[in-house]
Amino acid sequence: MSVSRPSHPQAAPAKATLHRATILAAIAIAFSAPAGAFAQAADPAPGADNTLPTVKVQASSVAELPGDLQPTFGGGQVARGGDFGVFGQQKNIDMPFSMTTYTAKLIQDQQARTLADVLANDPSVRTAYGYGNFAQVFVIRGFQLYGDDISLNGLYGITPRQMVNTEALERVDVLKGANAFLGGASPASSAIGGGINVQLKRADDKPLTSVTLEASGSGEIGAHVDVGRRFGSEGQFGIRVNQANRDGETSVNDEHRRDNTTAVALDWRGEKLRLYGDFLYQRQRVNGGRPTVFVTADTMPTPPSATHNYAQDWTNTSLEDTVGILRAEYDFAPNWTAYIAGGVRHTNEFGDYASPYYGNAGTTASRLTVPHQEDASSATAGVRGRFNTGPVSHFVTAGASIVRVDAQSAYTMSGSFDTSLYNTPQVAVPPTLYAGGNMADPQTTSLTLMRSVAVSDTLGFLHDRVLFTVGARHQSILSNNYSYTGTQTANYNESVTSPLFGLVLRPTQNISVFANRTEALGAGQIAPSYAANFGEALPPQRSKQYEVGAKYDNGKYGASLAAFQIDKPQTFTNSANVFVSDGTERHRGIEASVFGEPYKGVRLIAGATYINATQMDTSDASTEGKRPIGVPSFIFNVGAEYDVPMLTGLTVTARWTHTGPQYLNTTNTLSIPTWDTVDLGARYATVLFGKPTTFRASVLNVANKSYWASTSGGYLTQGKPRTFLMSMTTDF
Repeated sequence: MSVSRPSHPQAAPAKATLHRATILAAIAIAFSAPAGAFAQAADPAPGADNTLPTVKVQASSVAELPGDLQPTFGGGQVARGGDFGVFGQQKNIDMPFSMTTYTAKLIQDQQARTLADVLANDPSVRTAYGYGNFAQVFVIRGFQLYGDDISLNGLYGITPRQMVNTEALERVDVLKGANAFLGGASPASSAIGGGINVQLKRADDKPLTSVTLEASGSGEIGAHVDVGRRFGSEGQFGIRVNQANRDGETSVNDEHRRDNTTAVALDWRGEKLRLYGDFLYQRQRVNGGRPTVFVTADTMPTPPSATHNYAQDWTNTSLEDTVGILRAEYDFAPNWTAYIAGGVRHTNEFGDYASPYYGNAGTTASRLTVPHQEDASSATAGVRGRFNTGPVSHFVTAGASIVRVDAQSAYTMSGSFDTSLYNTPQVAVPPTLYAGGNMADPQTTSLTLMRSVAVSDTLGFLHDRVLFTVGARHQSILSNNYSYTGTQTANYNESVTSPLFGLVLRPTQNISVFANRTEALGAGQIAPSYAANFGEALPPQRSKQYEVGAKYDNGKYGASLAAFQIDKPQTFTNSANVFVSDGTERHRGIEASVFGEPYKGVRLIAGATYINATQMDTSDASTEGKRPIGVPSFIFNVGAEYDVPMLTGLTVTARWTHTGPQYLNTTNTLSIPTWDTVDLGARYATVLFGKPTTFRASVLNVANKSYWASTSGGYLTQGKPRTFLMSMTTDF
């Protein structure tokens, strides 16, 4: 078992307090000067002109300034645009990419607690656990996306890396497809089938004081306070504070979780200058968490009952992340904006794990204890501008970014002990047989530095009815790995240029047809110790994507259709015992989705994805032409809300989720069957004692179905059992 991936927090109170104090001080200093120096009028409210047949990516209205959120479809669950990296905030219909952006309203109405709960709505995304731990891993277009590769406010490397709580989130951008140009190569090199960006809440023009009390049928209770205000003669200065706590046993027997989220967002809106500062603290504790299951047998295990927990009672994980971000934007000329942003993250993790191994001769497990710390920093800067050359309009961008991640780990491991998935015995904590590193003070095991520069030009023809984008990002990837004794075991330093070609045709105001050719980029893998070329660094892995599609947006509801092909290099040890990158994993698919309010009082989020995935040129007859691990051929979601006309304020909800079979091994001899779940819910909005109040109730997995949800990563993640959620939100 690898001991570098399953990493988790060990509390270091003094160090964490110092990091939080430093971040808060930096934010306070950044805002103290502008508050006195820039007492300017606030930006005028952005006007929406939906009558012009031009493409908004080329428009010059204030509504397109970086940092401004795009409007939503009817019902407010899905936004009509999002953050497209180097392009900034843009409308979906104007961009040659597939993206869906979910809102804070959806998060609150669905009582979504983590990022995985939000993405359960997406027909192109499924969720699994990480390798032997409780990190949420997302599968987009059939490819894994690690939590390390989720961006926060457009910055890589600073997002809480295992689980992201939702209380401080305003938007969740889900980009489907390769995206090395938009944001650069991701730190863990997993952004192949798509990417995720989360945007933190900011103060609205309307004052907000909201209190939510919540509970679950299994005994969890929690509270969330959300306060936002603007100050100044024109509301120039804003502050948004979110504080949330939750504690109790989950619907899995004897699994206990505790969460704490604190977020403070500051901003200053001047006539030309805008400043932003964010502080985010997130702490989670999982005791007795139900683990993933590894299979070494010739047959698949039957999933245990939905609520059964095959964890040891001494297993646990603690996750603590402290994040600070500063951003500035300045309109230095008409239609030209410069921006700079930077963020830091400090992570403390600690975990005691024991994932079962289901074998022909029985089921065993062993203890793995991992303290893990990370210090990450990220920065980006650039300009965006618009101008015309005769009848041709231009939207140009130029930017640079840098990400540095210093990961420190150690481990101890026990020998194996007997266990069971169905009648699980509890054993005493087994003694250590193997160890590596300093458990009290983990040292650096990997150091990653990624730098890039990017330029692009979107040319508009025929009054912007035809948009052609061409761009390139030159990236350098430096990665050093170290043994637990501090010896450098691998050095990787490569650079590559990733091109972008995109085309958008706007035959009508509400319809666009698009195409793109883009890439994903990751560091080349290092030959393992058992290979004849041990330690050799392979070239950067370039995954190539071709995509065509169409979008519809009439303001109330929207729809999208896309066909794609992604070719990802495969690495393996060949018959000569040489670690090579010769094969290809090809995913061809079609996606369709609809969202918004097609009829007053009826809201939809629905869609389907078909993926034909194949392993090619593997030099092994047993795997050639077979499907890759963890890629279902067909998945779909159908979610709906209905406002009951007979009782004003009452809304009923339902969601059906379907996922096709998935193979557990590359030879396709082991697989899990198709699974379906149904979720039901209701909410009632009324006024209590003069205060707007909303009651919500949801039942997830109504039938309490027991099923393996994912084989992604080559192991099994079991689906959640029936879960009852309740909450009450009052606005003061």
